Amino acid sequence: MGNRYIRIFDTTLRDGEQAPGATLNRAEKLEIAQQLAKLHVDIIEAGFPIASPDDFEAVKAIATQVEGPRIAGLARAVEDDVRACWDAVRVAGLPRIHTFISTSPVHMKYQIRKTPDEVLADTRAMVTLAAELARQHPEADVEFSAMDASRSDPEFLAQVLDCAVQCGATTINVPDTVGYALPLEFGDFIRELYRLAPSLRDVHVSVHCHNDLGLATANSLAAVRAGATQVECAVNGIGERAGNASLEEVVMAIRTRGEYFDCETGVVTTEIARTSRLVSTLTGYQIQRNKAIVGRNAFAHESGIHQAGVLNEASTFEIMTPADVGLTDNDIVLGKHSGRHALRAKLAELGYTLSDAELGDAFKKFKDVADKKKRVTVLDLEALVSEEIREREDHFTLKSFVNQSGSSIIPTSQVEVLARGEVKKGRSFSNGSVESVFAAIDDAVGITGSLADYQVRAISSGKDSLAEVRVAVEVNGRSFNGQAVSFDVMEASAKAYVRAVNNAAAAGEV
Repeated sequence: MGNRYIRIFDTTLRDGEQAPGATLNRAEKLEIAQQLAKLHVDIIEAGFPIASPDDFEAVKAIATQVEGPRIAGLARAVEDDVRACWDAVRVAGLPRIHTFISTSPVHMKYQIRKTPDEVLADTRAMVTLAAELARQHPEADVEFSAMDASRSDPEFLAQVLDCAVQCGATTINVPDTVGYALPLEFGDFIRELYRLAPSLRDVHVSVHCHNDLGLATANSLAAVRAGATQVECAVNGIGERAGNASLEEVVMAIRTRGEYFDCETGVVTTEIARTSRLVSTLTGYQIQRNKAIVGRNAFAHESGIHQAGVLNEASTFEIMTPADVGLTDNDIVLGKHSGRHALRAKLAELGYTLSDAELGDAFKKFKDVADKKKRVTVLDLEALVSEEIREREDHFTLKSFVNQSGSSIIPTSQVEVLARGEVKKGRSFSNGSVESVFAAIDDAVGITGSLADYQVRAISSGKDSLAEVRVAVEVNGRSFNGQAVSFDVMEASAKAYVRAVNNAAAAGEV
């Protein structure tokens, strides 16, 4: 393995959360951040502190409680943004202010309405301010990004980047903000910036690529070949529009082809699969089956020739193993005779530390599942933790539901919802049983939600598998995701819908 170290900057909680409908509350963001620390990413971009009081508090909570990675907040090149960002991250062991401004002609003219000279002046002033604030902490640093860098004039961009370095930025990010670049072109672009701004050789050069043409990972890797030492990416590739460079793809490409890249990362790859599942569960974004590295089909071999080859010698058709990324068989981990101590020990092994009260709730749910299933797997336990243990800041909680349906009757539903401390009842007569339950929840909460997507899948194999339901619900023209798990598909559906309504409420739409 080479001697060059590539920093992995994870923006799942900032750019990733900007994916439509991927709303996360503070407790969920903190849980993802803790898992990212176990994954050993180098930097966690925890959010955009100035965006809202909730964002500020979430970033501050992560900065306070998550140890290991550097914790960054994002700030426009505006004084209020930079100061709010510092106030949120300053409590971290390793804080970072990440400030940015647009540098492309189209962005300067139509988005920020500033002249090149004004952009240069703002860069100088705000990076200087960020560096002054950062000097209050012995381990703090500053990152500067030139938004829409890939469509910027190289000479002007180099001038802005050099200015940022002179003013105290120690990481310089070159984003392909709209996913416009092509790999060979982007690699040449990075080399040209090194030539035009020699000061870049004294700092870390980073890239942040979007996937609008499906090239985010390829562009990121081309930049690494050209000398970049930090890659900004998101778990499962989630993010604005078509998403970001996928963390698992970038990391495993560097690991699998380390000799070619002559570099390495510090990521614990065996934590990739669990991190992927956690982000998928909490954001409501299902992973496509053929997704590289973490998709269900990533290590499946349908062809007889492939199957025979893999059985004889795995390397015939597998360039990495499922175990490399933490994908193992659904091993039997506990049974119905297992006690509280065994459950606590297994959950601790999975990274969950529970209070006595939380363990009591988890154990009750575990026993319910163990009575219905002969074997309780790692996937089942993760689902139970997701469902029962996770602290949620919910506005609405499903208390009960009754649904009647059949081939010759109109489906009817009645629900009870705890709505901000008050029990509300709702009922509905509707065309389908699922639609009927959702309409009854609308009636109880007092909204009109529109179902945009509905998916059901089994958590593990077998007729006794837990069912996972994911929904996308439009409220006032905005889409919100929800996810829930139960043996009963209707119950999981109702809980998932309520989760989506909670996410709408957190965004101020209910």
